This record gives sequence, structure tokens and C-alpha cells, in this order.
Amino acid sequence: MNIDTSLFFRALGLAIVLEGLFWAVAPKIMRQVMTQALEKNNEELRNMGVIAILSGLILIWLLGS
Repeated sequence: MNIDTSLFFRALGLAIVLEGLFWAVAPKIMRQVMTQALEKNNEELRNMGVIAILSGLILIWLLGS
């Protein structure tokens, strides 16, 4: 498998920009989201993480086709 490191770092940069955008535009809402995340148990957080990973992989697969 040949990995395009330039593309990888651009995608990583975009993810960081989007994360920062949420905090810059709606810090109050982000605090509420973080507080809610602290109230979740590990299994719920793990499940949400797996769903996020699968969603991202499906999106990448669909866009790559």
C-alpha cells in the first residue's frame, strides 16, 4: 500500500481546523458537550468512537470510488 503523506497531513490539518472552528464559534456549546462526555461511561464513549471511525471510513470509501 502506497501512502500519500502529503494528503495525510492535509487531511490531519483539516481535522484540526474543524476542531478549532467549533471551539472558536461556539465555546459555550463545546463546554456543554465536554461536560456531557464526562458524564458518559467508558463503554458509551468507546461505542461513539467506533461509530465515528466507521462513519469516516465509509465516507472515505464512498469518496474514493
